[in-house]
Amino acid sequence: MIEKILKAKHWQIFTLMVGLPVLIGISTLVIIGMNLNFESVNPDLKNMLSVFAVFPIIMILYTSIFFVWLWSIAMGLQKKMPENVKMKTRTFKVLFFIPFTYIILISIFMGGEVYGFLNIENIIEPSEKLITLFIGLMLVIHLFSMFCIFYLLYFTSKTIKTVELQREAELGDYILEFILLWFYIIGIWIIQPKINKLFEQSNSANSLLKEKR
Repeated sequence: MIEKILKAKHWQIFTLMVGLPVLIGISTLVIIGMNLNFESVNPDLKNMLSVFAVFPIIMILYTSIFFVWLWSIAMGLQKKMPENVKMKTRTFKVLFFIPFTYIILISIFMGGEVYGFLNIENIIEPSEKLITLFIGLMLVIHLFSMFCIFYLLYFTSKTIKTVELQREAELGDYILEFILLWFYIIGIWIIQPKINKLFEQSNSANSLLKEKR
């Protein structure tokens, strides 16, 4: 899986990460729109709101592909690192699953809320204290997840530049890669070809070593 991601073209990654979720969203809008009776004075509210039920699915799909992409780059390029450089992959792995799990769970929760709204007769109103506690807890988890994501971007961008330079990269070396990973919609088109090149160069070097032996 990791090797396939490292060898994939930029347009393939973009299609999976952005194109596919957008296509699902548009298709859902079209299908629901075709089933609505716009001539009615009071169109079916449930049908109109049911489009939001697919958003968690889109979010889970996008999140999974994005995180798999980061994981493949960060872990897949570790074999290409210079011998004198060691990066804390254990920290990366731990912090990787925190925001990933959080986004998946919050997406499922949002989907459940939409479903509950569409079946409003089954809703049980929580107390104000429970709501306050929940909001506070979610805020803390959300902020920590943001920190974890920034760490993942830092680790991945530093890995790319360290492999490229064949020495431990400093902040000034990989700041561009960090920004490109952050703004991935544009960054994919620049980062992925670089990943392809690094992967191909490494394979070529390994082939030459085997031939010499």
